[in-house]
Amino acid sequence: MRKVSIFAFVLITACEVLSQGSPIKIYDTEKAFEKMVAEKGIKDGFIEFMSPTGVIFRPEAVNARESFASRPASPAALTWNPIWIDVSSNGAIAYSIGNSVFRPKGKDDPNMIFGHYLSIWNRQANGEYRAALDIGINHEKPALMPTEWKSPGDTGSEKNEGRISAADSSTGFYEMAEKTGSVKAYKSYLADDAILMRDGRQPFIGKKAAIDCINEQKPRVLFAKRKAFIEAADMAYVYDLYTLVDPKGAEIERGNFVQVWKFRKGRWLIAADVWVVIPKK
Repeated sequence: MRKVSIFAFVLITACEVLSQGSPIKIYDTEKAFEKMVAEKGIKDGFIEFMSPTGVIFRPEAVNARESFASRPASPAALTWNPIWIDVSSNGAIAYSIGNSVFRPKGKDDPNMIFGHYLSIWNRQANGEYRAALDIGINHEKPALMPTEWKSPGDTGSEKNEGRISAADSSTGFYEMAEKTGSVKAYKSYLADDAILMRDGRQPFIGKKAAIDCINEQKPRVLFAKRKAFIEAADMAYVYDLYTLVDPKGAEIERGNFVQVWKFRKGRWLIAADVWVVIPKK
């Protein structure tokens, strides 16, 4: 299995980790992003807060700034709030997961589309964060929409001083998923507090809930063979295509997947896993 591993190990002082790599800084960036969207619209907000190489999915991966710049401004309103924020120990990468509400005709539109999003953040040269990737799912209105956010208890604690590669370590997961099935693969590689997101469903929080969801998935999953991991100390992310196939190998479903991997106690584990189907033409 061929992979491209991009290492972003950044040498910074402990002071910089606290000031530039804290979950609070990601939260503040999220709120500034949402504020700009409310005041200037979705187009201007995303052009400002996505990184120059940031990716969104329409339905396949495209450059976010270029995509928004090529489209007319929309009257739609989008609000959100993070509920989970984690940052790599060197502050170079972070990710946030949260609730979202989309109103196609503007802030007073009674037609509301509920969802959850995953944003991956890269620290820029000026110390600010911009989104390297943004993906979301839609689902029915949830019974509860938390407004508080939290972080894993081990945020920033794993230094990965041996620089063990997530790309290399993940090979077993993808091979296992193809050869013996996704249930066994996810059981072996999911973190205990992992968050699994599938379109049309509420997020599955924790390994047990995630495995229960995966157990429902009968077709075999094939992940794209060539994957580019972006890595920074104890955190990494990857996105590519997945395909569900029947016993004869015929395609049933095709979509984008995004995974966040976290280095914990000497092992790389999946902390967040999102699938979004690409509609058939």
